[in-house]
Amino acid sequence: MRVFVTGASGHLGSAVVPNLISAGHDVIGLARSDTSAAAIEKLGAEVRRGDLSDLDALREEAAGSDGVVHLAFRHDLLVSGNLAGAAEVDLAALTALADGLAGSGKPFVGTGGTAMLVLGGIVGRPGTERDTFPAGGYRIDAENFVAGLASRGVRSSVVRLPIVHSSLDHVGFITTIIRAARQHGYAAYVGEGTNRWSAVHTLDAAELYRLALEKAPAGARLHAVADAGVPFRQIAEAIGRNLDIPVRSISPDEASGYFGFLETFAQLDNPTSSAVTRELLGWTPAHPDLIADLDAGHYFQA
Repeated sequence: MRVFVTGASGHLGSAVVPNLISAGHDVIGLARSDTSAAAIEKLGAEVRRGDLSDLDALREEAAGSDGVVHLAFRHDLLVSGNLAGAAEVDLAALTALADGLAGSGKPFVGTGGTAMLVLGGIVGRPGTERDTFPAGGYRIDAENFVAGLASRGVRSSVVRLPIVHSSLDHVGFITTIIRAARQHGYAAYVGEGTNRWSAVHTLDAAELYRLALEKAPAGARLHAVADAGVPFRQIAEAIGRNLDIPVRSISPDEASGYFGFLETFAQLDNPTSSAVTRELLGWTPAHPDLIADLDAGHYFQA
């Protein structure tokens, strides 16, 4: 296939693009800067200059490709607190990509998050691929839009991501909480730290995106989850021992001052199953789990 990938030079894209190419696909990546373009070319892909606001370019590339993988997101707006702005940009981009694919039967793989499950009210049990919501905010609405493209003649699927970790991660949730630990001089968890984060290695997530592109049925919701639920206290303890700093419990009132924009996420209990995904696509995670990856040391190099 000739596959158009947004976010091709980012954390996930830098693994998804090589995975696709190694499987025999041709890739064209969206690049918003010279730096992004150089990174995409280094991965062995073609470059289309533009960004998520270039709706005509998105529509054109989607129509001219055999499939689309949508990874890009305005994380800069998210971190600054402007989720509404990031969501507006993304929904416009999704619409343009969908317009280019409508009626073609081609695959379109979108991106969601497992956190939407607990935020949507799934508590007391692991979230599953069968859990959906009619509405409820940006991530849910965007996911429903992509899954709903099946009715417009698109073989669409959504990969729900948990915490994604690896040596390719330079700006994600794990790097953010490590930075907070460095700044405060101790690694923290809230309360007893028994709330759980689901997680996946970047390379395992990349494999799932390829499998979704190649064979996921229309409307599928998939979970890129290798670790079903890692207690947050264990994450803090791994950070503490690798930075050689104390590990402390903090109160919910202290969470904002410590974690910043991750205050809510640091307290979520988000155990998640991927049993349906594994059976449906034959996906088998093969890379280190989150704690082992933290103990590998690459997150703590100067």
